[in-house]
Amino acid sequence: MTMETNFADEEIGLLLTDIVDRYGYDFTGYTMASLKRRIARFFIIKKFPSFAELRYALLNADSLFNEFVEEITVNATEMFRDPLFYKALVNEVFPVLRTKPFIRIWHAGCSTGEEVYSMAILLDEAGLLSKSLLYATDLNPGALETLQKGIYPLDHFRQYAENYSQAGGNQGFSNYYTARYGFAKFDERLQQRMVVSTHNLVSDSSFNAFQLIICRNVLIYFDKELQSRVLSLFTDSLEPLGYLALGAKESLRFSGVENSFTPLSIREKIWKKIA
Repeated sequence: MTMETNFADEEIGLLLTDIVDRYGYDFTGYTMASLKRRIARFFIIKKFPSFAELRYALLNADSLFNEFVEEITVNATEMFRDPLFYKALVNEVFPVLRTKPFIRIWHAGCSTGEEVYSMAILLDEAGLLSKSLLYATDLNPGALETLQKGIYPLDHFRQYAENYSQAGGNQGFSNYYTARYGFAKFDERLQQRMVVSTHNLVSDSSFNAFQLIICRNVLIYFDKELQSRVLSLFTDSLEPLGYLALGAKESLRFSGVENSFTPLSIREKIWKKIA
């Protein structure tokens, strides 16, 4: 029997409203096409006979809902992703951060944390890690658990080492982790500079004043209204002359906060907040 996964927008809308009411998780600002794909995948994996039974099960089983969150939230990331982006941070942003008595960096939507460790390594090599705190937040508690353990499969570490080198790393990537049984565990010294917490960009407010906010390849899954709200949150969360970094396909153009920033690197999607 073929499962019917051509769900109506109204069905999805009812489910999302139920989820907000039951769990406080708000996915209503996510793009409908992306949501439909991910819900359909979950529906097929779990072999639900109907959408009504999927909806009932999600609202009555916390453990199943946790699996649903894992599927709906996007967890694609890697160490030193887009190395030239990190090189731009090292060359253009780090010299300014160096002048600060204390550095606060927010990795919003950090997923499993590979990019947070990337930042910690480069800060360490610049002599800045000891006066930095990296706030790592995500909607997905399972992803944050991986970040806190600091243990990742070695499968992609050859590529990560190349990314590290292209990003301007100069100490030897393997110095930062211990490899055993097909896994790498990062140095706990890096973890000690991280503050890890769940945070919902859709509904939660600002919680600090940062010199740098990094949110890469998250906004592309949000509709325009939600993008605008999140960008306003970031603007409010940045100190004057702070920096905002987005993903390769994301921009401040035509957003409500565009006039609050000046581009530092259009190619690498880094902006500086106007005082």
